[in-house]
Amino acid sequence: MAAAQNCMVTNDWICGEYLRSRSQELTDATVQHIWITAVSVLIGLLVAFPLALLARRSRRLAGPVLGLTTVLYTVPSLAMFSLLLPLFGLSAALVVTGLVLYSLTILVRNILAGLEAVPQEAKEAAKGMGYGPVRLLWEVELPLAIPALMAGVRIATVSTIALTTVGSIIGRGGLGNLIGDALPSFFKAQVLTASVLCVLLAVVADLLLLGFQRLLTPWARIRTAPAGAGAGAGAGAGATAKAA
Repeated sequence: MAAAQNCMVTNDWICGEYLRSRSQELTDATVQHIWITAVSVLIGLLVAFPLALLARRSRRLAGPVLGLTTVLYTVPSLAMFSLLLPLFGLSAALVVTGLVLYSLTILVRNILAGLEAVPQEAKEAAKGMGYGPVRLLWEVELPLAIPALMAGVRIATVSTIALTTVGSIIGRGGLGNLIGDALPSFFKAQVLTASVLCVLLAVVADLLLLGFQRLLTPWARIRTAPAGAGAGAGAGAGATAKAA
């Protein structure tokens, strides 16, 4: 036990005693990090979707919409939080709003790209079956746009997990709070643990979203199934699948 406790005294990078004694602190910071990220990405989607529809509907507005979201992404985080401070004060809403604005450039572009990639033949066939604009969007265009849309959500989520740490400047940065608190004394175990947890959150979130995408697009799995079966059946079938 004395040797384990000494790792905090000697300021080792890997310290089991730190994990044991600060487990609740790590849990609270991780939960806050997840909450801020999830809320930011969800609100970002709710804002980005109508903006993408607006940009697709009017070519005259597409440039300003895409340009504005790009400009917002280039604003330094400290400047963004300073601009939003009079509106939200030192609250979690300040961090969430900033993260939502940063996510728009990724989400709007991917939603728009997904909708524009829908084959014209599919839309014409749906219109020939009597689909109106709303039904066409929800039952034809959106399902076919899911791969591009989810790619945007995955990128935005991973990016938001990283950017959430900046919220530590106002004490609302999740795991970033631990990193910020540890830097003045360079508490190695805390810096490393919080950083590793951030990376793990990003990896787990990306895998979960990928799995969710597969659930939403069962036709993609069906389309790739014959290739997999052929590869396992023999060399000839494998060559056919590769050629396909």
